[in-house]
Amino acid sequence: MDANQTLFSSVTLLHEVPSLGFEVYNVCVNHPMKIISDGIWTQHGSALPTQYSYTMLELQILIIFVVTQGFHFILNRLGVPFFVSQVMTGFLMGPSVPTGPLEKYKKMLFPFGSPDILSTLSSLGYSFYLFLNSVQMDLSLITKTGRKAWVIGLCCYGIPIVVGCGSMGLSNSTWKRILGEDISALPVVFISHSSCSFAVISWLLNDLGILNSELGRLALSAAFVNDVAGGLWAGIGAAYFGRQNMSMSIRIRNVTAFLAYAIFILLIGRPAMRWIVKRTPEGRSVNKGYIYAIIVVFLGLGYFAKFFGEPFLVGAVIFGLAVPEGPPLGSALVTQLELFSKWFLCSIFVTCVTMKVDLTKCNSLSFVIVISGVIIMVHLVRWLLCMGICRYCKIPFKDGFCLALILSCKGVVDICSYLLVYDAMVQKRTVVDVMIVSVLVLGTASRFGVKALYDPSRKYAGYQHRNIMSLKHSELRIVACIHKPWHSVHIKNVLEFCSPAPDNTLVAEILHLMELVGRSNPIFIAHKLQQSAASSSYNYSGELIVAFDLFERDYLGAVTANTYTAISPVMFMNEDVCNLALDKNAALIVLPFHVKWGGDGSVESEDSNIRALNSRILERAPCSVGILVNRGPSFNSRRIRAAMVFLGGPDDREALCLAKRFVKDVDNSLVVFRLLAHDKDTSNWDHMIDDEAMREISGVHVNLENVRYEEITIGDASQTTFLIKDIANKFDFIVVGRRYGIRSSQTYGLEHWTEYSELGVIGDLLASHDTDTTASVLVVQQQPSHEDHR
Repeated sequence: MDANQTLFSSVTLLHEVPSLGFEVYNVCVNHPMKIISDGIWTQHGSALPTQYSYTMLELQILIIFVVTQGFHFILNRLGVPFFVSQVMTGFLMGPSVPTGPLEKYKKMLFPFGSPDILSTLSSLGYSFYLFLNSVQMDLSLITKTGRKAWVIGLCCYGIPIVVGCGSMGLSNSTWKRILGEDISALPVVFISHSSCSFAVISWLLNDLGILNSELGRLALSAAFVNDVAGGLWAGIGAAYFGRQNMSMSIRIRNVTAFLAYAIFILLIGRPAMRWIVKRTPEGRSVNKGYIYAIIVVFLGLGYFAKFFGEPFLVGAVIFGLAVPEGPPLGSALVTQLELFSKWFLCSIFVTCVTMKVDLTKCNSLSFVIVISGVIIMVHLVRWLLCMGICRYCKIPFKDGFCLALILSCKGVVDICSYLLVYDAMVQKRTVVDVMIVSVLVLGTASRFGVKALYDPSRKYAGYQHRNIMSLKHSELRIVACIHKPWHSVHIKNVLEFCSPAPDNTLVAEILHLMELVGRSNPIFIAHKLQQSAASSSYNYSGELIVAFDLFERDYLGAVTANTYTAISPVMFMNEDVCNLALDKNAALIVLPFHVKWGGDGSVESEDSNIRALNSRILERAPCSVGILVNRGPSFNSRRIRAAMVFLGGPDDREALCLAKRFVKDVDNSLVVFRLLAHDKDTSNWDHMIDDEAMREISGVHVNLENVRYEEITIGDASQTTFLIKDIANKFDFIVVGRRYGIRSSQTYGLEHWTEYSELGVIGDLLASHDTDTTASVLVVQQQPSHEDHR
């Protein structure tokens, strides 16, 4: 080799192993090694970049990053997952894709010996990636996972292996005639494709936006069982079969040492981690010294694993399971290590390992077809098993097929596992090449298939009326969402606005929404029932529980308050809200507005995540929705002055029904302002329904002393604006309909100036910075129809 092709002073090929694709070289290294280049301005001509390891490392990282982002820029628009871009970069940089005249530059970019330095650095990032994935796994799922997930997870792992190995035993002569000596590769194919990675499945569900759906939760639990079972047997297999020519006593010693190693970490490490959590004051971050100690222990455990035939990564996985997921410790580790390890080093590692693949050497087409057929057979068995179990459990066919697709998904963890097997010289190159390609196919096909077939929002379609208008005299069920501590006071204002009484009962489902940090699986806790799909010992929503327990006691016999905590990614919180509303048959969801006002009327803060969440719920809610805008303090007296602005339409009629419940408390007062257009069409069907709703107000309720009804004819939108600003500061509470997309002469032109489209025109006027008011505003949208969900 010339000086441009190696980091070493000389390289001599000693021998090669064609069957495995390995070559053995004798290399000479200069001491001290050349690390940093002297630069292009050096006085002598020996400053070749390829002679300096650190200079080449920087250049390689830069090129890999640029090429990966280039692939992702194109493939992302086709819906192809990011790991495919990383693999394609590896193919392009490696021998799999011949580059013709550019081949010499590829050899200059990756001179002999330099990929080892890059792989060593990036493999450290991959070990941290696996560690963080284990940290985010809830080990208590082992005892809390339902029977369906256990059966699906274990059957999809064990039965394909039994079927595959059984077919080998029954037809051994046939397999030998087809594959020859390569028959030994089949068990690894059976085992590797029968398992699935929890991290990969979690990423897929998160990417598709179905992590919080019923199917997503079942898939995550089944993947957890499958991954734990597969990891346990892989660890035992590595200890037993790790090296050739080992005596039986050494094999048994290795297996015993592995099991003792795993049990020791979990029994000693878990209590130690809980001690750290107890030493951390609530609401405070974990001491940096503990974080550094955990990293040192993690690296040390990986080192000790080699003494009984296990790879370094085993320590990362097992020790990660010993760390309690979620705040404060798990979230602190994820926050501090995720960016550098997952998105930087691990991304480079995937490219590095796929550079070892050489698709040009897959010369035996029959061998490739046989291995591909075996892989297809394994997944067909898994699909039939999964769909059969789902059918038995009365899960719809389409959902069962989607679950089978999800559990067949492959990704980063699988690619790296296959290449590690190849590095250990226990698998033929061609087999590994076919398995790598199968990962690309399965990972992409699973994503496209599930995205096309599964729509979790279809169950929210409005086949059944779930709104206040349809309640008649039934109890009112409300799902009220809380993000911040100060939201609870204003939510209680809304509940008081409903005038709860023994003859006007109210059921309040209080949902505390928290962002998922430091764990993979979302959790949902029903505090009153002490039931949770997956809970932690960490104290969630303590003050909230006490506050609404006291509220229930204040309205004993009139109010039932149930408190829940949902911890999930911000993007998918709408699933928790809509699922709870659907499950509890709620008529109204109350959402806090994303803007917080100060005592002087100025804006203190805005939360774009809350606004985006509100918009998603408005689109897909299974019932009516109210957005609560708080511009003033909580009610300081039992007598509340309220107003209802009525322009017409289903949203306004829904808001009117809520206002009518309010006046059942004689201490409260209500004024209904009906704004009539000067050019109204009395023959319009919607207008006739509005008149009928108003007759009820002007006929029955107007006789009550606490209700006043006013009709005002509006000439143009400016009169509407003037009226709204005039009444804004005369009341404690104002109820309006959203009326999104409805055009009328009363508001014509104002829709072009709205700042908050989720509030509608009237709600936006009341929430405007130009409107002087301290009233709370509730903007109501009636339950979307079935057509709206399509």
